[in-house]
Parts: sequence; structure tokens; C-alpha cells
Amino acid sequence: MLRRIIEKHLQELLARYPAVALLGPRQVGKTTLAKQLSKTYFDLEIESERLRLDLQLDDILQSQNLIILDEAQNYPDILPKLRHAIDAKREQNGRFLILGSVSPALMTNVSEFLTGRIALAELCPFSILELNVNRQDDLWLMGGFPNGGVLNAKQYPEWQKFYLDLLATRDLPVWGLPAQATVTSRLFRMIAAIHGTVVNASQLGKSMGVSYHTINSYLRYLEQAYLTRRIGPYFINIKKRLVKAPKIYWRDSGILHSLLNIQTQDDLLAQPWVGHSWEGWIIEQIVNSLSNAGSLYDGPYFFRTHDGHEIDLVINLKGKIWAFEIKLTSQPSKNDMDRLNANADLINADYRVLLSRTKHPLHNDRSFSMNLPAILDILLHDSK
Repeated sequence: MLRRIIEKHLQELLARYPAVALLGPRQVGKTTLAKQLSKTYFDLEIESERLRLDLQLDDILQSQNLIILDEAQNYPDILPKLRHAIDAKREQNGRFLILGSVSPALMTNVSEFLTGRIALAELCPFSILELNVNRQDDLWLMGGFPNGGVLNAKQYPEWQKFYLDLLATRDLPVWGLPAQATVTSRLFRMIAAIHGTVVNASQLGKSMGVSYHTINSYLRYLEQAYLTRRIGPYFINIKKRLVKAPKIYWRDSGILHSLLNIQTQDDLLAQPWVGHSWEGWIIEQIVNSLSNAGSLYDGPYFFRTHDGHEIDLVINLKGKIWAFEIKLTSQPSKNDMDRLNANADLINADYRVLLSRTKHPLHNDRSFSMNLPAILDILLHDSK
């Protein structure tokens, strides 16, 4: 069984807080990870499990074992009881691990009852740091869900199609998305078509026959279910007009490629939008790796002016601004670095990273020409 990098961070949070909420998309491995930490487990999506918890609650709350409550958004009545139990023994940490697949339903109740008593962590699909570095192209093509193909290639892309069908027909409506499954599936495909580009909610709504307010509401549901990510612009006071609309990405590259009917690496490399796919995958790898390590950072952002100056990724890590240019090439040029430095000067970036597939990493005090594993090693070291 592959170890998840977040496990260390999760253990550290449990040592400091009475409760921890481990969030993330369905089928990402939350239950598998949690059961390695404790055998006291309740699946609150199942009515009989909710009843079992209710009947055994007094004894369970006296236990010294970590109590795992899975899909806790299905049983919000448990949260005030947890608050009472925590306040009765406020000095005792590591008592409850709450798992959830959708943030709005769970976090509304968590914020009401457990604020100040709970820490948050997010489990993401597998990162390159959790697999053999030589599996980079497999992970990019098939995505990082444990059952999505990266551990068994025969499951891609069929698994992703079934996964999205179930989300559209069952999970998202249960979580509150007010759209028919056919509408949701169409929205999935349209987001795949604009992956890595600036969102025009009005145009997207016109294509689907709904208002831009409705589109923005739908997009929030997809983000809160950990399916998509909207990256906002990085604002700075300069004498240039800035693009203010966010970019949108599918968070898992395997889902993106399944929606676009990509079967093989050769299929992927032949697409005109392959650069957007690579960019989105790299961004997720960086963001997820920092989150898994418990690093505190601000971002991700992008920077773009109306006259064509652009930075693919901006993050603030421990007060230092990092600017990334992401190129799908194994031979980045001096012109690429010069352009990055010129754009990074506009936002006064402390560090500039030309991130490619190069096999010859180079750097000086401020500028880096790196591949993904090399820059992750530097970022994680600097974030400690």
C-alpha cells in the first residue's frame, strides 16, 4: 500500500487539536488512510451506522481511541454532541477524525459547532512525490485517483466516466446542486473545453441557456466538491490594465482527459490544448504537495495584463513571492527565462521559476530552470 505524504501532517494536527476534518473528493482514499490510524470507524452515510453510533455514543466518548466519522455531512446532529464531548475534556487532543467529500454541507455545521476545536486538512489524489518519479507521464495522463488507472492502467478512462456519471446523477444533487444530470454532464464537458483559460460566465451561461449567476452557482458546487479549481488573478498596483476574471481547471488530469476522449500519451501530445493540460497538472502538483506537507502559503494565483504580460502561477510562500512560467518542453530557452524575468519584475517577485521537463536543472540566487521533482524539493525545503 502506498504511503500518503499527508499522514505525517495529519498526525501532527491530531496531536495539537481535539478534532481534525480530513476533506477531499470521493474515492481519493480518505477512508483507507483514516483506517490506518484507528479501528473505531463509523460510516455516517449508512443509516445503520448512524444508529450504531447513537446507541454506543456514551461509551465511545469515554474511549481513548481516535474516533473516525466518515461522510459526516450526512449526520449533522452529531456535531453539537462532539462539541460537548470536547469541551468536557478540552485538554485531550486527537479524539475525532471527521471525513467529508463535500465542503459546504459539512463546513457550515463544523464552523457553527466546532470553531476553535478543529483543524482542517485536505487529501488530494496521488502526487508525483507519492509515486515513482518515472511514472510522471502516467500520472499526468490518468490522474491521481487510486482507482483511476495510475495503479492499474486497465481502469482508465472507464473509471473516470463512471465516476462523473455517479456524481452527476446522485452525489451532486444530494449535496444541493439544482441541475438535472444531463445539464451537469454537459457542464463537465464545457469546463473541459475551456480548461486552463479565463472563465467568461456570461458566455458559458449563454451556451447552456442559463444566466451567468446560475453558472457561477454551479461552478461553486464543483469547487466545493473538490472537482475544479478557479485560480484568481494576482493584483498589484502597476500602470497596466490587469485581467480580473479567474482561470478554471479540472483538478484531476485524468478526469479532464477522460472528458476529452484521450486514451494514450500519444493522443494527449497531439492535442492543440496539451499545454493547458500540462499547466493545470503542474499547478495541482505544486499546490497539493505544499498542502500535504502542511506548508502555509497564499495562492495559487495567475498574473496577466491586457497587453500580453503573463505569469502562469504566483504563490506567496513564507512572505516570498514565487513566479512560475510552465513550459511543456525539455529544452527551455534563454528567451523563455528572459521573458519570465521581465514579467516577474512587474510584480516584484522574489524567485522566478521556469518549470519544464528539463533534465539539466540550473539556478542562481533568484532564478531557477527546473523540472517538477527538482523544484518541489526546493519548495518543500523552503516551506519548513
